Amino acid sequence: MELFIDSADLKAIAYWSDILPIDGVTTNPTLLARSGLKATEAVQRIFAVIGEEKLVHAQVLAQDFAGIVQQARLISGWHRNIAVKIPVTLEGLKAIKVLAPEGMKITATAVSTAHQGLLAAKAGAVYLAPYVNRIDNISGDGVAVVRDLVSIMSAHGLSAKVLAASFQNARQVLQALAAGAHGVALSINLLEHVAGHGLTDASEECFVQDYRKAFGTTEL
Repeated sequence: MELFIDSADLKAIAYWSDILPIDGVTTNPTLLARSGLKATEAVQRIFAVIGEEKLVHAQVLAQDFAGIVQQARLISGWHRNIAVKIPVTLEGLKAIKVLAPEGMKITATAVSTAHQGLLAAKAGAVYLAPYVNRIDNISGDGVAVVRDLVSIMSAHGLSAKVLAASFQNARQVLQALAAGAHGVALSINLLEHVAGHGLTDASEECFVQDYRKAFGTTEL
């Protein structure tokens, strides 16, 4: 299972990458806009924080075939461990089919149906990123899309990994992983909920206080 931090906040990325065994970072234009960093600078600074061997996902902004191809090639050249995120529009699928044979790592993003994910995998995408909560918000079933994609990849011998994204709560994350997702991309807010728990903190404090009362110290 692969774990990605979904953020462009350098301080937050540094904090959580020190704590958790992450596989890399996912970004998108909205996250970059919030960070105040343009894509080129953000990618290089993220690698400086997490290390050169991790994977960073960066997204094209162009919406037409020619523009997507041009930007994807540009992004791919920024680093050897970069995955280019291309939305699964018709223009995006057309671009994936052309770019994948070049050896480019492509993340098919904004996947809303298993059909879109299948077509992107067939075109050569390395990762498929279904947007779990956004699918739920239009009365779909995001976790079911994840489950279907995992099953389809296995049934047809396709190598694309299902990287579930766009979660609203920790339960969705757990359900996506139980459905077989090969990886998840989690926001900073969700990392806090997934990694920590008040009961754990309270239990730890109780242990420390009991020991201190008995021995007047916390030394072992």
